[in-house]
Amino acid sequence: MRQATFHYDPTKTSFPILIAICLAHLSNDLIQSIIPASYPMLKENFHLNFTQIGIITFCFQLSSSLLQPIIGAYTDKYPKPYSQIFGMLFSLLGVIVLAFAKSYASVLVAVTLVGIGSSIFHPESSRVAFLSSGGKRSLAQSIFQIGGNTGAALAPLLLAWLVLPYGQKHLLWFVVVVLLAQLILSYIASWYKQVLSSLQNQRKKIIQIPDIPAFRIHISIGILLLLIFSKYIYIASISSFLQFFMMEKFNISESAAQLYLFYFLFAIAIGTLVGGAIGDVIGRKYVIWLSVLGCSPFTILLPFANLFWTGILITMIGFIMASAFPSILVYAQELLPKKLGMVSGLFYGFAFGMGGLGAALLGIWADHSSLTYIYYFCSYLPLIGIFTYFLPDLKKIKFKLT
Repeated sequence: MRQATFHYDPTKTSFPILIAICLAHLSNDLIQSIIPASYPMLKENFHLNFTQIGIITFCFQLSSSLLQPIIGAYTDKYPKPYSQIFGMLFSLLGVIVLAFAKSYASVLVAVTLVGIGSSIFHPESSRVAFLSSGGKRSLAQSIFQIGGNTGAALAPLLLAWLVLPYGQKHLLWFVVVVLLAQLILSYIASWYKQVLSSLQNQRKKIIQIPDIPAFRIHISIGILLLLIFSKYIYIASISSFLQFFMMEKFNISESAAQLYLFYFLFAIAIGTLVGGAIGDVIGRKYVIWLSVLGCSPFTILLPFANLFWTGILITMIGFIMASAFPSILVYAQELLPKKLGMVSGLFYGFAFGMGGLGAALLGIWADHSSLTYIYYFCSYLPLIGIFTYFLPDLKKIKFKLT
C-alpha cells in the first residue's frame, strides 16, 4: 500500500508537535535546573562558598551560551533533525557524573556537560516550535517555553523529594527523564525530517521581512539583548541564591526555602503561556514592555518584605516577568526571519551567558558583603525595560516578500 505524501502547511498549527516539543523542553530544562536546585546540598557536601556556587553556574551557562549561536548559524544552512537527541546524550552523561562527583572539579565537569547538551537542544527545538506554529508564533513559542519553565519549577520539588533525604547519588533518578525525552525527540525528529523534505520539494519559498532600515533592525536587536541582560541577571539572583537568602533572613529549613523557589519558577511557567497568547493579539512590543518594566515595583519591594509577602511578591515577579523571553525571541525572529537558528542560538546563548556571568559576579559580591545587598541592587534591574519604548511596533510596520 502506497504511503500518503507528507505536505507541510505553514498556515496550519501542529499542536501534537507543539505538545511534544513542550514536553522535550520540560525534560531538558528539568535536567539543567537540578543544578541550581542542588546548590545547598553541594555547598554542604563540598564546603563551598558563594563564589564557588557562582562559578558552578558560570561554567554551566558558559558552556550553554558560547555554542548556541554557532550551532544555530550552522543549522540555518544544514538543518539537523536528530541533533536534539545527540545533545541530550551530553545531559545524560552530565547527570551521571554529578551523581558520582567526589570533588568540586568533577561537579564543574558535570555541569559543563549538561550545558553542552542544552546548547545543542535549543536552536533546532526553537525552529521546530516556529515551523509548527501555523503563524501563531507567540503562542507556539510560549507553549515551547512553558515546557522549559515547568521543568525548571519541578526540579526543586523533585530534588527535595527524591534526592535531599537520601543523598547525592539519587540524582540518578533523573536519568529516567532523559530516556523518556529521547523517545519524544525521536517522534519530533521524524516529523521535522518530513517537513524539511516537503520544503525542498516546494518550488517557491516566500519569506516576509519587515520593511525597515537595516540599522534600525540592528539597534532593535541591541535593545532586545539589553532587556535579556536585565531579566537574566535578576533571574540568576533568584535561581542561585534565593534559597540561601530565605534560610538566612527567615531562619527556615532548606526544604522550605526550595518551596519559595518553586513559587517563582511555577509562576514563570503560567505567566509564559498567558503572555504568549496576549502577544499574538496586542503585539509583542507591549508584552515586552509590561513584562520587563511592569515587575519593577514588586522587585523593589521584595528585599523589605516579611515571609508571607515574600511568597506573594516572588510569585508576582515570576508571573509578570515570564512572557518577556518568548516575546523577545519571536520579535527578533520576525526582524531576521532568514536566520531563525542563529537568532534562537544568539538569544538563548546570551540569556544563559548573562545568567552565568551574573551568578559568578553576584556570588563574589555576596562573599564580600551580604545577600541582602545583592537583592537591593538587582531590584532596580527591571527598570531597564524603559528602553522598550524605542522598539518599532511590528504590528504597524509593513512587511515585504522575498
